Amino acid sequence: MASRKSSYYQSRYRARLREKGYVKREIWIPPDYTKILKDCETALRAGVMPIIPKTVRETKMSEDGNWTTETLFKALGQSEPAGDGEIEVELVEGTDPGILITMTEFGDLPVLMSVSGSQILVDTLLWPVDEVNDPAAFNTFILKTHKLLPLSTFGIRLGPDGKDYYEMFGSLSAGSILESVIFEIETLADNAMQAAAAYQSDLRDVA
Repeated sequence: MASRKSSYYQSRYRARLREKGYVKREIWIPPDYTKILKDCETALRAGVMPIIPKTVRETKMSEDGNWTTETLFKALGQSEPAGDGEIEVELVEGTDPGILITMTEFGDLPVLMSVSGSQILVDTLLWPVDEVNDPAAFNTFILKTHKLLPLSTFGIRLGPDGKDYYEMFGSLSAGSILESVIFEIETLADNAMQAAAAYQSDLRDVA
């Protein structure tokens, strides 16, 4: 029997997979996770939802699998953005300790983060409420347009000077992987910059 090129067998193999309804998706992962990905592929082909093991980076969480303010502060301080100087991380002591993150890539924007139970809260102050001539009209304007800034929403809270400030905040599970936490921080900072540009320019029209 004449030998065939390997490309022939690859083509036949892919054709059989397509006949079964499978689709090809290209992804990029760290090399250490190759076997985990292969196991996931095998399970999904069998119609079983794979159980993805925790990564090494998640072992910095507490015993219940969730971050605490202290463990999250330590992990963020050792993260790649901190090492590259993109963020500066400081633990804020108090009755309810928090994490102050200075976003150096966003004009040193301060972002406050804390862990409360099963939730991580992230927020940043925008501008004082008393800078708006007609807060009711401005609040309506924000509620009609804030969906343009995904993963973040607006609120009002007391600032360090005793004034009420508009704030932008987001939240995620305390069991989230570190990469998801960093993504939330960066998204919030980017949304805050967009809000400052979009809403401040319209204050005169709304107020």
